[in-house]
This record gives sequence, C-alpha cells and structure tokens, in this order.
Amino acid sequence: MSQVFYQETYNRYYPAVCRQLTFMLGSRAVAEEITQETFLRLYCTPPRQYENIGGWLSKVAANLAYNYLRSEKSRLRREEKIKGHGFTVVSSEESALQNEESSMVRHALQSLPERDRLCLLMKHSGFSYEEIAEAIGVKKSSVGTIIARAQAKFKRVYLAQKGCDA
Repeated sequence: MSQVFYQETYNRYYPAVCRQLTFMLGSRAVAEEITQETFLRLYCTPPRQYENIGGWLSKVAANLAYNYLRSEKSRLRREEKIKGHGFTVVSSEESALQNEESSMVRHALQSLPERDRLCLLMKHSGFSYEEIAEAIGVKKSSVGTIIARAQAKFKRVYLAQKGCDA
C-alpha cells in the first residue's frame, strides 16, 4: 500500500469511522483511540481487495469496539468485586440524564441483530449505501429497506425501554 493511498484513505474515512465508534462507545476519546487502531490495522494488515475500503474499515472498527466493550465489562466486574459496590459520580442532573440517554441508546443498539446495528451505525456515520452493502454482504438496492426496518426495530426497543408505546 502506498503512503499516498494510505493518507488519502485516512483523510477520507477517519471522520466517519470515528463517528461510528462514538455512537457505539459513547466516548469520543475512546472512539478516537480505536479509530487509530483501525487505521493501524489497515496499514499493517490491509485487506486483499480495496474496492470497498470504507466497508472494511467500518467492519474492523466495529469488531475492535466490541472487543473493547467486552474487556471494559470484564474490568468493571473485577473492580466491583474488589470494591464491593460500583460507584457513580454525577456532576449535575443534566449530566446524569445525558448518561442515561446514551446508555439507553447503546442498550437499544446492542439488542438489535449485528447486521441491523452495523447498518444504522454506518448510515449515521456517513457511509454510502454501496459501502454499507459491501460491509454486510447484500445488494446495494436492499440497503434502504434493511435500514428502514432496523430503524423501526430500534425505535420499538428504545420506546419500550422508556416505557412508551411504539
């Protein structure tokens, strides 16, 4: 892979990958770290084909994010065992409400099938239908329907969490 190609790819896809990871992880700082790891993977172990590099980057980023979330969950469990109780520091009522909202969104996303979750995250991160289609292995013409259905599922789950009727 040439340095120029890598730099152009980085400049083009960094914002979208970072946005996707911010949605998934709820933390811009962690998202930026994992975005860097994603591009490091591209540099060290590039894909065999470069036709849909955006889809490949999205898939790698999602896998790295899932690994991070699993390790964080394990770390938090270990810390709770040691301390006996989890701790929450809330700086203000608004901060607490934002954290609750983020948590509900992440929970609703996690309850969706992986394909639906990835479609929504990629769509809201600015990826094209073609890139989404490549990442999930379907025809481009099916992406709109898949996204609409995924949005409807997300809305049902999210509203159910809030105690509202869908």
